[in-house]
Amino acid sequence: MTEPRPDVAVQVATVGPVGHFPIAPGTAGSLVGMACVAVLQRLVGDARTFSIAVAVLGIILYGVGVWAASRAEKYFGATDPGAVVIDEVAGQILTFILRPLPGWLWLLAGLGLFRLFDVLKPFPARRAERLPGGWGIMTDDVVAGAYSAVALFLLGLAIS
Repeated sequence: MTEPRPDVAVQVATVGPVGHFPIAPGTAGSLVGMACVAVLQRLVGDARTFSIAVAVLGIILYGVGVWAASRAEKYFGATDPGAVVIDEVAGQILTFILRPLPGWLWLLAGLGLFRLFDVLKPFPARRAERLPGGWGIMTDDVVAGAYSAVALFLLGLAIS
C-alpha cells in the first residue's frame, strides 16, 4: 500500500519541501520567513507601509497556518510534527514588525533572536503550545515572534 499523497494543506504547512529539510527544518522555515521580509522591504518604499504589510502578512499566515497545521497533524499522525514549518515562517516575519526596513545585519539579528525565543519558549509560549491542533502550533511561534520583535526593537534603541 502506498502512502497517501499530501493535500494542499500539508504542502502549505510544510512550506512545500522546506519542512522536509533533513537538518533543522525549523531554522529552514525561519530562513524562508527572513527571505519574505527581505523581498517585502524591496516591494514597499517606506517604513510605515512595511510595518503594515508585515502585520497583514503575519495575520494571513497565522489564519492559513492554523488550518494547514491542523490538517498536517492528522496527515502525519503526530502532535506538532517537525515537518510543519509555516509557524516558523509566520513568527520570523512578525519579528520585524517593530524594525521597519531592516538591513542584513538586522535580519540576521532577528533570525537569531527568533530562533532563541522559539527554542526557549518563554511564558506564555510554552502554554500556548498546548492549545489544540494548529492553534498551538502557530500561537507559540507568534509569541516567540512578539518577544523577538520587542528584543530587536530594544537592541535598536540600545545601539542608536
